[in-house]
Amino acid sequence: MKVLKFGAIWCPGCIIMKPRWEEIEKENPWLDTEYYDYDNNKEKCEECGVKDELPVFVFLDKNGDEIMRLTGEVQKSKLMDIINQNKEN
Repeated sequence: MKVLKFGAIWCPGCIIMKPRWEEIEKENPWLDTEYYDYDNNKEKCEECGVKDELPVFVFLDKNGDEIMRLTGEVQKSKLMDIINQNKEN
């Protein structure tokens, strides 16, 4: 599983989500994540269909296919449920 995280320094929800993801990544070192800044990675945002509603989290399976997408602030417990349910994907 891989998670693509899209955000921006001016985005309040992104600021809230940053420490949540830091905790998740620290507790789950096997989890592959990539962060893309909305202002600095326009091509990747367009490629993934990310508009100006941030933050966006795209969950990919081991083949790189999208499993699901979440937008906005998400509770750590919900993120962990999704990660644990799709760990082997």
